[in-house]
Amino acid sequence: MASTSDIRNGLCIEHNNGIYKIVEFQHVKPGKGAAFVRTKLKSLTTGRVLDNTFPAGHKIVDVRVERKKYQYLYQDGDEYHFMDTETYEQLFFNADMLDAPELLKEGTIVDVMFDSRDGSPLTSEMPHLVELEVTYTEPGLKGDTATNALKPATLETGAEVRVPLFINTGDFVRVDTRTKSYHERVKK
Repeated sequence: MASTSDIRNGLCIEHNNGIYKIVEFQHVKPGKGAAFVRTKLKSLTTGRVLDNTFPAGHKIVDVRVERKKYQYLYQDGDEYHFMDTETYEQLFFNADMLDAPELLKEGTIVDVMFDSRDGSPLTSEMPHLVELEVTYTEPGLKGDTATNALKPATLETGAEVRVPLFINTGDFVRVDTRTKSYHERVKK
């Protein structure tokens, strides 16, 4: 058992018969009234994000989760198959349990979180940045770089992101998996 003073980003708690991860929190002490903690919780089973407010000193049930490294193997319909990098055991996730499945490239290492009580997989976390090759984009016009104009580009995984005009087909780019947006060009 923990209390609201133990709340921190990344802490997993049991709330409303589900397991949630604290994405963001703010301790509020108003001038009038009791203190409280405003939180943003993400469900590890459904991926839904909800806002919740706990009164100061409220008891919460923290859940111990274990993280293991898994390598992405392949996609079969709506299922994404992964392999444990130590034991070579395989498991699969549905697309709704992944943050950005369209940015997964074969061989990508992800963190899979397991409930330590029964060993069931809860969710997976992709690396924040992935490097992907641009397979198609319209050529940029010379001298049209004065503005922050963006154009659509198709990546090797089939995902489409908006990139600056100087990016060409065959270039490698880093994509932020949290926002699904262009981050920077990679020199290879």
